[in-house]
Amino acid sequence: MNNLKHFSKLTRFKQLLLTTFLGDIPTIFGGVKLRNLLYRTIFSRIGGSVYIQDGVEFISTDAIEIGKGVYIFKGVRIDGKGHENNIIHLENGVILEHNVVIGALDNTCIHIGQDTFIGPSVCIAGPGNITIGKHCLIAAHTGIYANNHNFTDLTKPIKYQGITRKGIVIEDDCWLGDGVKVLDGVTIGRGSVIGAGAVVTKDIPPFSVAVGIPARVIKSRDGKELLKSTKLPLSSSN
Repeated sequence: MNNLKHFSKLTRFKQLLLTTFLGDIPTIFGGVKLRNLLYRTIFSRIGGSVYIQDGVEFISTDAIEIGKGVYIFKGVRIDGKGHENNIIHLENGVILEHNVVIGALDNTCIHIGQDTFIGPSVCIAGPGNITIGKHCLIAAHTGIYANNHNFTDLTKPIKYQGITRKGIVIEDDCWLGDGVKVLDGVTIGRGSVIGAGAVVTKDIPPFSVAVGIPARVIKSRDGKELLKSTKLPLSSSN
């Protein structure tokens, strides 16, 4: 056990050393090439042709997997600490714009699918699992929060009452507009569009357009009226 702790401390020190010294080397001085080469020794996985700009912060790099052709711009913070089983996985072609924050927290898997674009100042936070599918567009200032605070005990401060964690799924080919908030326990169906500023508190069916606080479906993407009820008629035997 002591040997494992010692090994873990050495690993963390190596991660901190490399990210500190390489993280702020500007592109003009070969920073991108150096990071692409040397970060392979401390990350769980890094694919080819990865572009990591200077000023990107990584914590617990052994929990982070990066695919081919990923772009990560200045001000991004990716934090895998908190549990030995944490995984943050960026598939091929993912783009993280400036000041995106991703945090796993506790026994969490955060998966962002192929060719998905994450806009500036987006926050993606566990500890619930979060899956974002392929070819998604997540606009600036969106928040995806896979947790909820308990607050029913009036004798304790809310911060000490614990949390729930159901997880969030955003399926392939979704577009979330500027400032959307997605709350814990929600699935947004494939091909859906969520209007700017909406707060998603319930599941959204595939190929829907939803707006408002809380978000409600106003139409399908082909413009057709949606059925007002999905209930089947009662049979005569009932």
